[in-house]
Amino acid sequence: MPTRNVVLSEHQHQLVETLVQSGRYQNASEVLREGLRLIAERERREDAKLKALKQAARQGWADVSAGRYADVADDQLEDFIGQLGRRAGQAAKTAS
Repeated sequence: MPTRNVVLSEHQHQLVETLVQSGRYQNASEVLREGLRLIAERERREDAKLKALKQAARQGWADVSAGRYADVADDQLEDFIGQLGRRAGQAAKTAS
């Protein structure tokens, strides 16, 4: 297994030591590997969110191009968004 030297702040060093001394981890390498697993998981979630947002944007632009949109006056926007939220909530309930 490749080795790597890392420089930790005093706070990070103490955190690693505390976690190892707690018995939850056997050594500092386990602590750092767990941290890397958490970062990898966060990156996967962020990538999935970005992919979903890009797809939603593509769908939104396609809907606009096809004329599937509603013009809403500024003073009616809050009510319109509330209606959308209620509809989404009802759709989520029926889908469950």
